Amino acid sequence: MSHKPVSSDPEAARLIEQSLDSVREALVGLRYGHIGITIHEGRVAQIDITEKRRLKTG
Repeated sequence: MSHKPVSSDPEAARLIEQSLDSVREALVGLRYGHIGITIHEGRVAQIDITEKRRLKTG
């Protein structure tokens, strides 16, 4: 899989770091579930977090 090189544009780099921070924040404390990232026009537009909670039976 090939990746585009990160832009040398400081604003683009700031937006990428901001997006990565948001994904890291979503991961904190998530034990079971998934995170979906929606990209619109090359930028992170939405982060969906679905957490599963395990119920004890018995």
